[in-house]
Amino acid sequence: MTAPLHWKLVIDTTDAQTLADFWAAALGYEVEDQSRLIAQLLSSGDLPEAAVTEHDGRRAFRGLAAVRHPEDPYDAFTGIGAGRRLLFQDVPEPKTVKNRLHIDVHAEPDGRDDLVARLETLGATRLREVNQGPAGHWWVMLDPEGNEFCVA
Repeated sequence: MTAPLHWKLVIDTTDAQTLADFWAAALGYEVEDQSRLIAQLLSSGDLPEAAVTEHDGRRAFRGLAAVRHPEDPYDAFTGIGAGRRLLFQDVPEPKTVKNRLHIDVHAEPDGRDDLVARLETLGATRLREVNQGPAGHWWVMLDPEGNEFCVA
């Protein structure tokens, strides 16, 4: 039997730091703090200052940010998670079509409406409600950059 593979979901963005903040709050994840790694790379000359920005009072990689599940393992020095993880990377082109891959967020029993309302306060937008009776009932929503996700 082959061991399961490690993976992360990479999401193209126009503002990686802001979208990481949204998804960390939406999912109850933590934004990875890679400031120690960045400090070491800067001091050794392996990273130019232009590759770094500041966000929420700490140094971060420009155009890159990640969030990880708070209970999954991570490297304390690099801040990089070794479990459930989303990586956001800035790209030059804007989003133009529907996502081919999306996140489904599952609410607690009878908690879908409260979760949808909470996500709206974080910057999400309701796109449409889907009710297929016994097969399922969910909201299609947009994150702050217009990426579709579902709340069931």
